[in-house]
Amino acid sequence: MTSRLITPLIMAGGAGTRLWPLSRDSMPKQFIALLDDGLSTFQATLLRVKGDGFANPIVVTNNEFRFVVAEQMRAVGVAGDIVLEPERRDSAPAIAIGALLVSQKDEKGLCLALAADHVIPDVEAFRRDCGRAASLAADGPIMTFGIVPTEPATGYGYIEPGKPLKSEGANTVARFVEKPDAETALGYVEQGFLWNSGNFIFSAERMLAELEAFVPEVLSGATRALAAATKDLDFLRLDPKGFAEATKVSIDYAVMEKTRHAGVLRASFGWSDVGSWDSLQAIRPQDDAGNVLEGPVVAIGTRNSLIRSDEILTAVIGLDDAVVVTTRDAVLVTTKARAAEVKGLVERLKKEGRREATEHLRMYRPWGWYQRIDLGGRFQVKRINVKPGGLLSLQKHFHRAEHWVVVSGTAEVTLDGTVSYIHENESIYLPIGCTHRLANPGKIPLELIEVQVGSYTGEDDIVRIEDIYARA
Repeated sequence: MTSRLITPLIMAGGAGTRLWPLSRDSMPKQFIALLDDGLSTFQATLLRVKGDGFANPIVVTNNEFRFVVAEQMRAVGVAGDIVLEPERRDSAPAIAIGALLVSQKDEKGLCLALAADHVIPDVEAFRRDCGRAASLAADGPIMTFGIVPTEPATGYGYIEPGKPLKSEGANTVARFVEKPDAETALGYVEQGFLWNSGNFIFSAERMLAELEAFVPEVLSGATRALAAATKDLDFLRLDPKGFAEATKVSIDYAVMEKTRHAGVLRASFGWSDVGSWDSLQAIRPQDDAGNVLEGPVVAIGTRNSLIRSDEILTAVIGLDDAVVVTTRDAVLVTTKARAAEVKGLVERLKKEGRREATEHLRMYRPWGWYQRIDLGGRFQVKRINVKPGGLLSLQKHFHRAEHWVVVSGTAEVTLDGTVSYIHENESIYLPIGCTHRLANPGKIPLELIEVQVGSYTGEDDIVRIEDIYARA
């Protein structure tokens, strides 16, 4: 590995709609534990680039995920910078921000751009390949990791290797090609093309020069957004006006398909972008019938299928090559062959105004989470879990009263300036318009049931008077 430290740039702002209903805008796939180790793919990505040869990571995400990112980093013991995008602008602006930040410390510094939702089981092979790619990138090329195809997949872009570089298995890039049809994909595999993993390693100097050459508006917008950025708690919040000037475009279109300085290293590690339910099924342990069965599931006469349920008993009979996913508020049934069409389904649900398209019943907050239990015309029932030391904002509501019943732990409740402690099986009433705050002073999670009653129970009927998390 080159003597220069590699700064990981982890892009964690995507929505992952192809894994709906498990992955939604409010909690996308990169933050969900999809595999057996109990870690999210974001956390697994952090751990792959922790230790010798790597600097602390830069994580680029959006405002909605900032506390999830911070909490998941803390949980695996990884410190780094968290940069907040004002809006989603695809990968080129994010990579421009990363290259600029690395360049501020060392203009020839090396940056490893990674998606937060990829699965790479062989960590040591990945780190070895990073070292080889870094040595090449230090001399100028923008290196990408090419994956040896296991099938003529139509869901990935491909790379045609060109002339050999000085490291075995490394070549210039003859060309990048878009996702092909089945016949074309078969031809690519036979010709030795590689899958485009979408992960890159480069010197900040080279990337900034190529951005300036091909998409100067991306670089200038990113530069302005970074120059006018503000600190918000532990986050770096990019300037919205400057960032909006950066064209929404992927780094593939912006730079990689145009540059004369692209190289590809044939990866020695296994890889999946977990881009659809059938790709997840391919990397999970299977039973003798080729099924992946997760959660309270019963399958009879079923083969080569993925059946997953969060909590609700899900029973299937006589299915082949199917995907069935059950969550608390939505069920997906499709064939593996058409699993990639879930993205279009989610777009339709959004147009129809379905909350299930974007929101989970369980919504995570910096202090813990809440989960909707029931919703009616003039009431809503929630289950609330506050982590030890968690503190909600001091707030009031204009359209609803609330009743809190403590199920476990101790609640510290501030009601119109008076502090009281509510214990298990005790309750408190919060009338409309009162100023109140909830906190967990204990060492175990606080769980309570909240019953809201009033003419309107939406989340936007919250007036925050004081908030340690600097939310509006």
